[in-house]
Amino acid sequence: MSMEKQAVERARTAFLTRRSRPLEFRAQQLKALQRMITEKERDIAAALKLDLNKNEFQTPLYELVGLESEIQLALEKLPEWAAPRTAEKTLLTISDEVYVQPEPLGVVLIIGAWNYPFALVIQPLIGAIAAGNAAVIKPSEVSEHTARLLGELLPQYIDKDLYPVVNGGVPETQELLRQRFDHVFYTGNCAVGKLVMEAASRHLTPVTLELGGKSPCYIDKDCDLSIVCRRITWGKYMNCGQTCIAPDYVLCDQSIQSRVVEEIKKALKEFYGDDLKTSPDYGRMINQRHFKRVTALLEGETVALGGESDEADCFIAPTVLTGVTGSSKVMQEEIFGPVLPLVSVGSVDEAIRFINQREKPLALYVFSYDSKLIKRMIAETSSGGVTANDVLLHYSISALPFGGVGNSGMGSYHGKHSFDRLSHLRSCLIKSLNMEAVNKVRYPPHSAKKLSWARFFILKRVRLGTLGRLALLAAFVALAALVAQRFL
Repeated sequence: MSMEKQAVERARTAFLTRRSRPLEFRAQQLKALQRMITEKERDIAAALKLDLNKNEFQTPLYELVGLESEIQLALEKLPEWAAPRTAEKTLLTISDEVYVQPEPLGVVLIIGAWNYPFALVIQPLIGAIAAGNAAVIKPSEVSEHTARLLGELLPQYIDKDLYPVVNGGVPETQELLRQRFDHVFYTGNCAVGKLVMEAASRHLTPVTLELGGKSPCYIDKDCDLSIVCRRITWGKYMNCGQTCIAPDYVLCDQSIQSRVVEEIKKALKEFYGDDLKTSPDYGRMINQRHFKRVTALLEGETVALGGESDEADCFIAPTVLTGVTGSSKVMQEEIFGPVLPLVSVGSVDEAIRFINQREKPLALYVFSYDSKLIKRMIAETSSGGVTANDVLLHYSISALPFGGVGNSGMGSYHGKHSFDRLSHLRSCLIKSLNMEAVNKVRYPPHSAKKLSWARFFILKRVRLGTLGRLALLAAFVALAALVAQRFL
């Protein structure tokens, strides 16, 4: 039996003991995750420094604080999320219990990504634990130091049978995908996402696919470009452009492109100083394969800013391209690196057409003082999420579901959305064995009169408070007696 199969069977055996179900146990495990983050912050930062050149401040800011917030929210709201949820009744069910009961799915496979290798494993794990599941955790082998650390730390803090960690490369992931899970949660690129979905389909296993795509950023020409470009520069070049919701390209009028380039240049100096390569705040490409992939995208393009690179250091300077069209090489795939193409559009109509001619992106950004223009951009395009007059920040709001649409993914999570995504929302109806006379309307032999009464009972919605429901129940009993007289 393979190591991967053993891990899955161990998690399922542990799940079947039902020890992951009590809310007290779930809270205990979540608190243990919080303790791990607090006690091992330096170790986590050291691993991320080796993998992506993230410094000691970026790790808590971009990887850990959001996780702590998610854990706190889950601990605070877990009794509410897990409680039965009252459902609307019809007259036919006015005297019955009608509710939705969240229940654990079972064993969840979490396949993490390498660009935020700690956060993108722990965030879905928080949801899996909160929902009462077991989870098999597969960190990305590309961020090898963080993967190794997760394999060491998680068994020290949370139940090692319910939440085993499987490390390894493609063969190990393929072997995991041959096993049966109750949900597969994958973060990564579209090509692998299709393979994950295909493998899951063999077991009819539902999936959450957090993918990516080319997230557009439209700049209205009447904006304050100093503010706009500072915000875009922050979101585009953090983590060396390796962020799934980073602005992939800019759409703007030709008349402001030179000013956009100049303002980005100013923002880069403000953020990273005169010698950007030595800045402790500027990251590196994850490895040489991705370095070569991104630098190849620059071939034949007009570099208006940046363009310098050092393969030995996996360094690519923040780069801006001009003269880019929809058919340019750099526009054929998600860049996932520190390269920002500027595409000329003459109007918001042209920008909307340009966006809609392509796959639906994970994020959409629009900068404008005109709220009607912003609302129009939202109404006439489709994307996983939208932030107007800033970038990335919709990701940070736990109340908003985060996820893709179409080619950028399926399913959403964060906060309660994680809990619901990794729960089965079970429909429950508990009827009484009394008042059998009312059921005459659905029993044979059927008639026009019975159909008329059935329509009345089924189509009448009930939206009342407690006193109103009691009064309506009394009226319903009287009505049931009348119906019984008609049909008995």
